[in-house]
Amino acid sequence: MLALGNAPPALAAPMHGIAMQGEPALAPGFDHLPFVNPDAPKGGTMRYGVYGTFDNLNPVIVRGALTTARGIWFDPEFGNLVFEPLMWRSPDEPFTLYGLVAESVETDEERTFVEFTLNPAARFSDGKPVRVEDVLFTTEMLSQVGLVRPQYTNWLSKVAKIEKVGERGVRFTFNEKADRELPLLLAGLPVLPEHGFDRATFGQTTLKPVIGSGPYVIDRVVPGQRIVYRKNPDYWGRNLPIKRGLDNYDEIVVEYFRNQNAQFEGFQKGLFFVYADGSPEHWRSAYDFPAVRDGRVVKEEFETGRPAGVYGFFFNTRRPLFQDRRVRTALGLLYDFDWANKNLYYGAYRRIEGYFADSELSSVGRPADEREKALLARFPDAVAPEVMDGSWRPPASDASGADRKLMKDAVDMLKEAGYAFHGARLVGPDGRPFAFEILVQNADQQRIALGYQRTLARVGIAASIRLVDDAQYQLRKTSFDYDVLISAFNPTLSPGAEQRGRWGSAAATASGSFNYAGVANPAVDALIDAMTAARTKEDFVAAVRAYDRVLITEAYVVPLFYVGEQWLARWSFIRHPDRTPLNGYHLPSFWREPDAP
Repeated sequence: MLALGNAPPALAAPMHGIAMQGEPALAPGFDHLPFVNPDAPKGGTMRYGVYGTFDNLNPVIVRGALTTARGIWFDPEFGNLVFEPLMWRSPDEPFTLYGLVAESVETDEERTFVEFTLNPAARFSDGKPVRVEDVLFTTEMLSQVGLVRPQYTNWLSKVAKIEKVGERGVRFTFNEKADRELPLLLAGLPVLPEHGFDRATFGQTTLKPVIGSGPYVIDRVVPGQRIVYRKNPDYWGRNLPIKRGLDNYDEIVVEYFRNQNAQFEGFQKGLFFVYADGSPEHWRSAYDFPAVRDGRVVKEEFETGRPAGVYGFFFNTRRPLFQDRRVRTALGLLYDFDWANKNLYYGAYRRIEGYFADSELSSVGRPADEREKALLARFPDAVAPEVMDGSWRPPASDASGADRKLMKDAVDMLKEAGYAFHGARLVGPDGRPFAFEILVQNADQQRIALGYQRTLARVGIAASIRLVDDAQYQLRKTSFDYDVLISAFNPTLSPGAEQRGRWGSAAATASGSFNYAGVANPAVDALIDAMTAARTKEDFVAAVRAYDRVLITEAYVVPLFYVGEQWLARWSFIRHPDRTPLNGYHLPSFWREPDAP
């Protein structure tokens, strides 16, 4: 696939950025990102805290993918501290990237190719220049199926040819499998130094500090406990407009804790400085400690423009028990959100409605328009009438934990699917009792599952709950060894190729994929294709809403709940800009007060 030589001249002018639809919000020559403090103080140490462990510093390989140290690359919270992408994705826009290692990008109207021109100033932390040959090495390594994370091999499988253009250009020419999103996905690839890796051992986990072009270098490693990053004083990109106001610490320490309880105790003691909280009970009741009372710890809520995301019980449809849509729909009726929200969560949660709730991408409450109907015409049975006309809502109960109407509706649907009562037990068409296991990872998930278990038992369904340690959980999750699990997908305003890994047919049998439900549905695949092929915002929104309708109808997930804002506690000497970007607070834009102890 790789080639060296001179490619034909580009058909478009170089651009400073690229957006999925339309144009980048920031014009060429912008001074800094609109949500940062360009004059943020520099210096000091930031300490982050996470729970779990790590035994790997190569973040792109499959082996050790679940135990790779945080912060090295593609970290949604801490940023890209060591490896950098060709172009940097803005958290203030749905899907736009601006030049970083690549100073410019070119493509044509049809997006049949993309060409990047490297910034001549780009350097790795050892001082060596970032070359086109490093990009070619990166794509060579990331093309190896089974060696690296599957999204990389999937993206690069859509590339027919990669060529060096002049001294600083690299062109990707696409094959027939490509879509309009591919130039942006390739722009987000990391650039790995060819001289920093041995091809023969690339797929092996390592605790040897890796070399990157990012603002930090790996300074110290205590396996499984701590990783320390030190600011590179010679960082090549520190004066770029997209870097002003970011990367403000001299040192970043990531501390690892055994579990969430130990993690929060560490935060209270000041062992790390910011704590993201997602539990209403915890947020309301756990902060009565001295540092909060005297103002040294501050609790804040941040509004975002993101959808609610996906969080719920995922049915593993690889299991025969969950292959009937009627069974999955009936089980969805038996989760009593209203009881749980009232009795467990102080009424703080909202019920998730669909897969893009709280955004213009949601189909809920909106009848399908003509664009959607055209997309769905090939799949006449893919969407239920009430979902198509916008009248569908998640079931609402009387909050008793035993809403008789909902239980009757569920039982009637299960009887239609061939189930019957033998005494107090529900039995399937094969004569086996209706029973399954819910796999949970922590005490919070266990509590959610216990409430569901109680309601299921009222209609003769035996749901057991299995709490396992983190290592077992990850192993069973990646091998699809579960009946039901509780999981989540981060919300996005720009769903695209990543949806194939979550819901696409090809991912249903790919070990380690994010297709937890085992979905293999032609309508889902076709609508993902429509999303990634859309040229206008109107076509994109229509494709996403149609996709939302199919997933709602198929009931692969029992939706749980969400909060409409982000909750963050921080020690008061950690500060942040006044403006919150579209996707929520951005930790790399925070800073430490210069005189803080």
